[in-house]
Amino acid sequence: MEQRIEIANLQVSTSLYHFIEESVLPDSGIESAKFWADFSNIIHQLSPENKTLLATRDSLQEKIDQWHLQNQGDKFNFDAYKSFLKEINYIVPEVADFAITTSNVDAELATMAGPQLVVPVMNARFALNAVNARWGSLYDALYGSDVISDEGGSEAGAQYNPARGAKVISFARDFLDQVIPLARGSHHNVIAYQIVGQKLVVQLEGDHQSLLAQPDVFIGYAGEKNAPSGLLFKHNGLHLELAFDGTSVIAKADQAGLSDIIIEAALTTIMDCEDSVAAVDAEDKVIAYKNWLGLIKGDLKETIHKGGKQFDRIMNADRQYMDTNNQAFSVKGRSLMFVRNVGHLMTNNAILDNAGNEVPEGIMDAMITSLISLHDINKNGSGNSKEGSIYIVKPKMHGPEEVAFANKLFAQVEQALALPDNTIKMGIMDEERRTSVNLKACIAAAKERVVFINTGFLDRTGDEIHTSMKAGPMARKADIKLTPWIGAYENNNVDIGLACGFSGKAQIGKGMWPIPDQMSNMLATKINHVEAGANTAWVPSPTAAVLHALHYHRIDVFSLQQSLIERQPASLDDILTIPLAENSNWSDDEISQELDNNAQGILGYVVRWIDQGIGCSKVPDINDVGLMEDRATLRISSQHLANWLEHKICTKEQVLSSMKKMAAIVDQQNADDALYQAMSDNFDNSIAFQAACDLVFKGDVQPNGYTEPLLHQYRLDKKLQDAS
Repeated sequence: MEQRIEIANLQVSTSLYHFIEESVLPDSGIESAKFWADFSNIIHQLSPENKTLLATRDSLQEKIDQWHLQNQGDKFNFDAYKSFLKEINYIVPEVADFAITTSNVDAELATMAGPQLVVPVMNARFALNAVNARWGSLYDALYGSDVISDEGGSEAGAQYNPARGAKVISFARDFLDQVIPLARGSHHNVIAYQIVGQKLVVQLEGDHQSLLAQPDVFIGYAGEKNAPSGLLFKHNGLHLELAFDGTSVIAKADQAGLSDIIIEAALTTIMDCEDSVAAVDAEDKVIAYKNWLGLIKGDLKETIHKGGKQFDRIMNADRQYMDTNNQAFSVKGRSLMFVRNVGHLMTNNAILDNAGNEVPEGIMDAMITSLISLHDINKNGSGNSKEGSIYIVKPKMHGPEEVAFANKLFAQVEQALALPDNTIKMGIMDEERRTSVNLKACIAAAKERVVFINTGFLDRTGDEIHTSMKAGPMARKADIKLTPWIGAYENNNVDIGLACGFSGKAQIGKGMWPIPDQMSNMLATKINHVEAGANTAWVPSPTAAVLHALHYHRIDVFSLQQSLIERQPASLDDILTIPLAENSNWSDDEISQELDNNAQGILGYVVRWIDQGIGCSKVPDINDVGLMEDRATLRISSQHLANWLEHKICTKEQVLSSMKKMAAIVDQQNADDALYQAMSDNFDNSIAFQAACDLVFKGDVQPNGYTEPLLHQYRLDKKLQDAS
């Protein structure tokens, strides 16, 4: 049993209480008694409102279920369906045109465009890698990925391969010709880069010289002016540095002495307390909050053991340069950090209210992560926000009433922490159907603090399936991606964001590249997120951030956004199109394949979540391709199987048979993990296997199809089992 301390009509776990008292409140400027009193007031005032909002979700879903049961198949009429959604206020009345008025927004969100990382804040090593991914080596990203082919003896091995290195250098020189072209000649032919006065002069083969085609892109240097260690450029708002390290093997073989190209990459990072973590109790929450505190204060450290050596990984310092007038300046060395709080649904036993009820986790996150962020506001930390703002992403909100509630919560937290109004900025995840169809009204509900909207295709698909669970059998999972609502949904996010004045003021984001080992494919295709008008998009790793950054050099997003403002907005009718199967007469083999694919994905993720508390990892799919999985992907697969069971495409016995068959496959895929506990050894006693089955067999009654309630309960059961 968790020991608790009673304070201000709250029962707080001792671990959380001591963390706040001993690590967070000192130097925050907030007195202990006032903090707990204000926290208690917020909890007891807003928890009933939180509960009412969740009841509204349930009521709307029940009405939609009943409508579909009465209007299935040939009885379905789209106009009647749309009218019905308006009658029950699922679709709210249109709001008048407006522009957001958010102020004190850092450049990384407002006027710069580049990649965004999302990492589980409970993993200190991942968090440090992400915050340091503001800058990354282009040479390393190319050399270590499949962007560079193995053909012609160019394999990457234990030792440096000059043939592969030559391909990397050629690729990089092509990139330089695109973004900082010379007035004459090519970077392939440069033998020296020299600073002459205030200009960069390049020496070319054949005793020729050239200036840059656009001299102003050169903005500074590191080291000595006559022998710089780095030359700094700025293109499309992003920095890149040509690095010169005479001791480098690469530089010694390079005719220009160039050792690397350092790219400004992950401008922003979301430190995640939600979908990518498994935080089910006070012990877990303290880990998350402790790492967020370390990131904010700048003292987070992780000891790394690699290659028989040990070293400490810490947060990068700012990068120091001299401008062309020999004046010193610095460029931020770390990614600007959001913290993603939990949504409105879940409660957590870390704090109980005066009636002994678990406190809504979203309220707890808002107060504690903001308290931690005071160290940044008070200039007592890593210098996250130069503008004195706190950035919180709020996920899984259903419609404008829920955004208004989050806005109210943030305002009360600001008052409790003596912060100016709208210091806490809100990121709105456009990942639930009712938010998509009312996105303009959702933004209006937080127009003075919203700083980010982002499409979340995975959760959005899960909610799409659950909302229309009774309408009919859904298309096969891969075919859902081909249905009309997805394209309209993605375009609508940009259309509404631009119409509400986001360009130059806030981020419009796109979702994750899920296959971290396929960087060549990502480089070829993820530019479509930039072409869509998004000034950020999610990537799964620092390497991916470096490579995706190249896309923002190819396209000036803010210029593109000005042309997109004029296009025809996405159709609400298309967004409301339900991805039902056009013909559900699948063969037995097709059904079996779909069951196996879903079951394998569910089990591969759930077994790590339940048994090891891993909320996000690279999970092998049924074809052994590693995919980044979190609760959103689990939501799709479990809801898809629940839908097929609902409409008798398959039987419970078929699903259970597939689950058992795929459990053996997942066990094999994890055979090299010393901490792994096989499911197929004893299905009846495997808590992870039971959880996976319940996610499907109870999927139709889970609130909005979320996986958290079942996952949390089974994880708590597993922790109790392990402890005993």
